Amino acid sequence: MIRQRTLKSLVKATGVGLHGGRKVQLVLRPAAPDTGVVFHRVDLDPPVDLPADPYSVCDTRMCSGLERDGAKVGTVEHLMSAVAGLGIDNLHVDVDAPEIPILDGSAGPFVFLLQSAGIEEQKAPKRFLRVKKAVEYREDDKWVRLEPHDGFRLTFSIVFDHPAISKTSTSVTVDFAEHSYVRDVARARTFGFMQDVDSMRAHGLALGGSLDNAIVMDEYRVLNSDGLRYVDEFVKHKVLDAIGDLYLCGHPLLAAYSAHKAGHALNNQILRVLLEDRSAWEIVTFEQPGLTPAAVSHQFELAPAT
Repeated sequence: MIRQRTLKSLVKATGVGLHGGRKVQLVLRPAAPDTGVVFHRVDLDPPVDLPADPYSVCDTRMCSGLERDGAKVGTVEHLMSAVAGLGIDNLHVDVDAPEIPILDGSAGPFVFLLQSAGIEEQKAPKRFLRVKKAVEYREDDKWVRLEPHDGFRLTFSIVFDHPAISKTSTSVTVDFAEHSYVRDVARARTFGFMQDVDSMRAHGLALGGSLDNAIVMDEYRVLNSDGLRYVDEFVKHKVLDAIGDLYLCGHPLLAAYSAHKAGHALNNQILRVLLEDRSAWEIVTFEQPGLTPAAVSHQFELAPAT
């Protein structure tokens, strides 16, 4: 049986919010089976609970943010991506600010935190959301699609009129029947352009951005002295974001995801399109030996749970 997972113990971190620029304290705690991922704004009186839910997404300007009862928590996608990548189903996330800290701009530090706390299996079966028929969402030349697949595969392509991006690979397929989230995806950082900084900050965005937590480019080149972590880091970060955005549905997907020029908004829209067509999906578990698709076994049964 493929089982649900949570943490063995709690773990803490402190960082800066990418958009708000303020110090943030984060605590990740174990949760009971079938809890899902729940964010808690512990700085509010009383604290407000914000379960991961695509219908709670309130802000998709350069991040995915959740809102409930007037309380918000933004930039959840990198943490959600790490949680999905490690196969964690149940987690409490305590945060004392309206934003998850950006750390180094990737999911790598969150992977380290989660693995440091230890990951343990629970007695309940893992519940997958299996896509039964193709669904699609389009806006002009941007589009995103989910199709049936016995595993989880993501294909993404980007278009940026910038020499530093165009000379790298701008399309990628990550299939978790073959690839490792920790090795192949988790360290890809968010990126931005110096010429956009003033405009973003005028709108209250990227106030905490720096070369320490993003790939930053001028009109011609990458300004980070250490260069890129992957030859296709730009499009890999889009995959990283998509994994986190899609995990807001509350279950690991059995699907093939493909997208062109998509972002947080379209990722949220495709989840809503999917969920609103009850004939397009079902919840499944794999409790009987021999009935688990090989790709699912590779991703979850053989993945390290340290």
